[in-house]
Amino acid sequence: MSDVRTQGSSRDAFIETTGQLLRRQGYAGTGLNEIVARSGAPKGSLYFHFPGGKEQLAVAAMQRTGEQLRAAIAGILGSSEDLGEALARLIDALAEGLERSDYRDGCPIATITLEAAGDSEPVRTAAAMTFASWLDVLQKRLRSTGLSPSEATQRALLVLSSIEGALILARASRDRAPLVAVREELRALCESR
Repeated sequence: MSDVRTQGSSRDAFIETTGQLLRRQGYAGTGLNEIVARSGAPKGSLYFHFPGGKEQLAVAAMQRTGEQLRAAIAGILGSSEDLGEALARLIDALAEGLERSDYRDGCPIATITLEAAGDSEPVRTAAAMTFASWLDVLQKRLRSTGLSPSEATQRALLVLSSIEGALILARASRDRAPLVAVREELRALCESR
C-alpha cells in the first residue's frame, strides 16, 4: 500500500512541479533534471509515470493546472449575481497572483502554448481543450444573463481574449494597469447590456 501511495505522490509531485516551472519559464526552459530535483521524487519513477517524457508530463501538468483554474473561474463567476462584479473579482484575483509572483507567473496555459503548441500536437490539443473548458464556464455564466447561445459564445471569446492579452501585457510591463483597464471595460460592457 505504501508503494502505491509513494507512486501516486511521485506522479503528483512531478505534475505539480512541472506546472509551476512551465508557468514561470516555459517549455524549453524547463528540463527534466530540474523537474526531478525540485519535485523531490525519485528520478527512476519519472519514466514509469511518464514514458512519453517531457511532452507527456507537460500535457499532464497543463491538464491539471487548467482544471484547477477552470474551477476557480467557475467559483469566482458564481460569487456574484452581478456579472460585471464577478468578472472584476476574477481579474483582480489574476492580478493579485501575478503581483505575488513578482510578474513571473502569467497564465499557465498561455506561456507553454505560445512556445510549444506549434511543434507539439499533444501540447496544442491540451491547450485547446483547456481554453475550451474556460470558455464553457464563461458561456454558461453569460447565458445566465439572458444572452443567446451565439451572443454568449462571442462575448466569452472577447472576455477570455481580453484577459489573456492583459495578462501578457501586465507581465511584460510589470504593471497591473492592463488588467485594470480590461476589468473596467468589461464591467462597463456588462452594465450596457
